Amino acid sequence: MSFGLVAEAYERFRPGYPVELVDMVMTYAGRPVRAALEIGSGTGKATRLFARQGIAVTATEPDGAMLAELRKHVPADVKTVQASFEDLRPGERYDLVYAAAALHWTSAQRRWSRMAALLKPGGVFASCGGPIQLADPAVREAVRVARAPYLESDEIPSPDGTPPEHDMQWPGTELQRSEWFVDVQQSVIERRLTMSADDYVGHLATISAYLELPAAQQERVFSRIRRVLPKTVEIAADITVHLARRRASGTTSVTRAVLPTGIRR
Repeated sequence: MSFGLVAEAYERFRPGYPVELVDMVMTYAGRPVRAALEIGSGTGKATRLFARQGIAVTATEPDGAMLAELRKHVPADVKTVQASFEDLRPGERYDLVYAAAALHWTSAQRRWSRMAALLKPGGVFASCGGPIQLADPAVREAVRVARAPYLESDEIPSPDGTPPEHDMQWPGTELQRSEWFVDVQQSVIERRLTMSADDYVGHLATISAYLELPAAQQERVFSRIRRVLPKTVEIAADITVHLARRRASGTTSVTRAVLPTGIRR
């Protein structure tokens, strides 16, 4: 719930998603996707991508300020609901449920039974995300040294402890163990982007590790980082995509899911 404080910066400095992401999800689905539910939609970086494909998207997000920013940037027919993943109640099912750089904020307890409850049998779950890292090792090390007095790391560790060298990364590891999902796939969309130093620091200001620091410490660490950056930086922004299919048969004791009241267009 800290991101609402920087909603405009989040929209300005966080990279969006390429159309290859939608192509990958649609190819995997192998059938029409008419209705989709997004978990943790933020300012709508992924929302607009799927909505522009003619999919009826319902975007859920617990932070009201983030939803307010989202509504500035998505098609008018996107439905928005202020709710966390855990707040969704039994009701409608969707062809697709997806989360973009948001799934790690959901509770592990009953995560996959809840997800299955949101999907039609045979429906698709998709998750995507990945760290934004400086591509130049020397610049990356200089930033690490500048940051060190305040933060040992600004990355989010794997929620289930999967080591980075493992072939299958989280959440694919959990999906493989889940009774609700089959045909788990992992793919990577490689990206290299160039940012100005100021924009890169603006991006860091939307990262949870920095948002948790007291304001005075934030100012000092950003100042230290800015001093060691060149005018422009190349960043590695690879997107890891996980896809899985809701079992079409077998386990049947899934409660259907419904959204809280208060849907806004």
